[in-house]
Amino acid sequence: MKGSTPQYRTGDDVLDAKLVEVLDRAGATRDRDQLLEIFTSAALLAGDEAQRLDLKITNAALKEMRAAFQMFAPYRHVPKVTIFGSARTRPEDPLYAQTLELATALSRQEWMVVTGAGPGIMAAGMEGAGRQRAIGVLIRLPFEGGANRFIEGDDKLIEMKYFFTRKLMLIKESAAFVALPGGFGTLDETFELLTLVQTGKAEPVPIVLLDTPGGGYWQAWQRFVEEQVAGNGMISADDFRLYRITDSVADAVAEIEGFYRNYHSMRYVGDRLVIRLRAAPTTDELDALGTAFADVVDGRIESSGPFPPEVSSDDHLDLPRVAMRFDRHGFARLRSLIDALNALPSAPDRPSPPPTTAEAEAVVGHEATNGASGSPGRRDDPHSAS
Repeated sequence: MKGSTPQYRTGDDVLDAKLVEVLDRAGATRDRDQLLEIFTSAALLAGDEAQRLDLKITNAALKEMRAAFQMFAPYRHVPKVTIFGSARTRPEDPLYAQTLELATALSRQEWMVVTGAGPGIMAAGMEGAGRQRAIGVLIRLPFEGGANRFIEGDDKLIEMKYFFTRKLMLIKESAAFVALPGGFGTLDETFELLTLVQTGKAEPVPIVLLDTPGGGYWQAWQRFVEEQVAGNGMISADDFRLYRITDSVADAVAEIEGFYRNYHSMRYVGDRLVIRLRAAPTTDELDALGTAFADVVDGRIESSGPFPPEVSSDDHLDLPRVAMRFDRHGFARLRSLIDALNALPSAPDRPSPPPTTAEAEAVVGHEATNGASGSPGRRDDPHSAS
């Protein structure tokens, strides 16, 4: 078998061998360790005498994820931004025009736009992006009429039964996120995204909370978070750095593209956090950063070449990088560090495209082949930093 030997087995040597035979018959030639564990879970569910409803949830979720992976696969080389917002926003609402302008601006910068494919803000995002640069992840609801006309019938549309699988696919592939005013669903998506980044379960990304000029939605939300959430010690003041509130499309686009001015990606190698950059900082800049972030960095922030696991996985070996021992309780401060790296005088004048899931998949493939260690940060896995 290619790949590492799985430790997760049924406990029945004959059954395990049969599962390997199934892999052979299916023609599996790569990632067989992962596929065998999926088969093992199915076999164990049979032995557990799991309830039918539990099996239906498992079955539907796996089928939905497989279909979504196939739908996204041809576009893994293209950077994507996900737009959240209300399904109830009318075309004459200023929020609709604001979303359309945002999506148009981002598509002109060669981003694809991912939305929930329904009406309202979701339709505005797809209209602005244009059908060729729009991807829809629709939820099946009894009271909505299906996909909006800007993506209906397109190959880049997937329909899902469960919110949890839909949220996974709305987040998994994207390198930036914009939330416009919305209801419970929008707030759920926004809070989950913030939680993933705050806890280090997802790599840092630009998150913009966009309103219209004079709109008070996100300002009221901010007051609640400051007074009731931070005010009661449930988050820290640093967590406000995880997102940007604005009423300007130009500022929203600048926030997204500016995040990738110098920062490229990150990964852990042993106890070190390695941040890949577009331009190498000077010694004086590193010394200043080390002082400014001494609360979350043990020791110095140092320039570094690729570490052996990065070499083994061919992980962006051409990029300069900095390495440090980072306190993994401080991911909001990590976002501040990235902002500081992007603002360095040595940073490039213009932003670069973000890394794509195709690049991340190539690194993971090298690791599976070569047995490299370390934890590569990658957007195709919302739990990549764990």
